[in-house]
Amino acid sequence: MAIKTKDLNARLFGKADKRRATTPTEAQTAARDKAAVIELAVAGEETVAFELIKISAGEVAEKTQVFEENAREQAFLTEHALADILSTLKERGQQYPAVGRWLDDGRIEVLDGSRRRMSCILAEKDFLIYVGKGINSEHAKFLSDVANAHKPLSLYERGKEMQALLESGKVSDQKELAKYCQCSEALVSGALKAASLPMELLMAYPSVSELGRPTIVKLHRLFFGLSEHQQQAFVGELNNGKAALWKTIDASGITRITREVTNHLEQLGETLKPKMVIEKPQPLELVKGKISYLREGDKLQLKLKKLTERQADDILAYLADYLK
Repeated sequence: MAIKTKDLNARLFGKADKRRATTPTEAQTAARDKAAVIELAVAGEETVAFELIKISAGEVAEKTQVFEENAREQAFLTEHALADILSTLKERGQQYPAVGRWLDDGRIEVLDGSRRRMSCILAEKDFLIYVGKGINSEHAKFLSDVANAHKPLSLYERGKEMQALLESGKVSDQKELAKYCQCSEALVSGALKAASLPMELLMAYPSVSELGRPTIVKLHRLFFGLSEHQQQAFVGELNNGKAALWKTIDASGITRITREVTNHLEQLGETLKPKMVIEKPQPLELVKGKISYLREGDKLQLKLKKLTERQADDILAYLADYLK
């Protein structure tokens, strides 16, 4: 029976291409060196062996899926949102393998590395991932949450997590939520506002993670300032085009594109609001053919015609005396 190279090396030199990682630094070193197998203590509990798997570029989307409880919204992973790793990956390939677990149907669920996965799909590169067996949902959630610490979540994604905490009863209000998440109440408010916005609105942007609290507050005020019917029309307009709104903007640079998208959304909101027609008060006739007047708040305009010089003097003298 043929002996694998790594097994032969183990017999000859007393070592195998295998790492046991007990700290994040050791795990990163093992990942960088692309050891064939690494052992990780998941959530500080049982140790799991992860085998390095290479998935060919054309099969990444089919053979892998992202952990459904991953806080990162996959729909937001555009070319702009992945710009920090996409250019390097296109030139050199994937530098650090992702981490996942085997599913019963033979596919792989990505727990750490959903951004690397999408980058490989967009760049048409092979996907490297360490895959373990027998990882339960609790440990899968732990690995997924730890991974998201490397790249901050967007306000929308943080807001979704906060909504889940409120709905589960772990916290009762925004004040407790701020303490639990170790952030300001202003950030909590902004994140919850972001999470309440429709996906169609947020996906109009090239990178949702670039949207700060001021923009989110502006969008929240814009969208929820519309009636329910107007909101439906607003979302309908965003769905009309085949491409996302940001792709239709004739500008370069993520900051400028983001600003232009916001301006476009504000203009769209204005077109949907019914124009308020303010009726101006009309002059009324006091003495037919001679005197008309116009009242507007505390203002009164008199228009007098066909007056003799004496009548005009008397009226002016009366007004001056009356309004002293």
